[in-house]
Amino acid sequence: MPASATPLPVVVISDVVCPWCFIGKRRLEKAAALRPDIPIVTHWRPYFLNPWVPREGMSRADYLTKKFGSVAKYDGIARRVAMAAEADGLVYAVEKMSRQPNTIDCHRLIAWADAIGAAGEMKQRLMDVYFSEGADLSDRQVLVQAAADCGLDAAQVATLLASDHDIDRVTREAKSATDAGIDGVPCFIFGGAFAVSGAQAPEYLADAISRAATELAGSGAGASAIAPI
Repeated sequence: MPASATPLPVVVISDVVCPWCFIGKRRLEKAAALRPDIPIVTHWRPYFLNPWVPREGMSRADYLTKKFGSVAKYDGIARRVAMAAEADGLVYAVEKMSRQPNTIDCHRLIAWADAIGAAGEMKQRLMDVYFSEGADLSDRQVLVQAAADCGLDAAQVATLLASDHDIDRVTREAKSATDAGIDGVPCFIFGGAFAVSGAQAPEYLADAISRAATELAGSGAGASAIAPI
């Protein structure tokens, strides 16, 4: 199809502690690079992969035992994830992770970063901090530093994190995704026309970009066709 100057909206529902969301974000970037003639604009939407994790977080060992039965039972999964991450130029350092966080504050940071056009950067920084550096995303100082790394005002972020600001908003958005039937992440919605679940190959995602752009061009819906999540 001919090149378009109108960005294709792509809604991404994901969580910062989901390793396949970490990999899926990179694969979406690679997919976009495969179709430079179709610019995209990405809208990040929250999802709570483990809503039962307490606000203060919990030990990684306790989390893995509760979710998988034991730490050892996760070893095989961890190896596969690490290999997939490495293939996409990412580091999944499972040996560095000692705490499993609740992610509501992370999603608040992403929403605040969106106001300065840095939501994607904030998302990436939080995932790098967790998966590659092994930092505790339940630690507010870690979150404040991550926010500062992405251009947000550290003092203002610290004040907001200490409040309930946007907790209801983020919770409502996450619930809307589950209410819409989304039970696995990452989930990509291209132009409100095509939904793709899972960290699919860049070529597969690039094809979805192309198909959605063609669908929107044919319907005349335009760039405002963002899925109602």
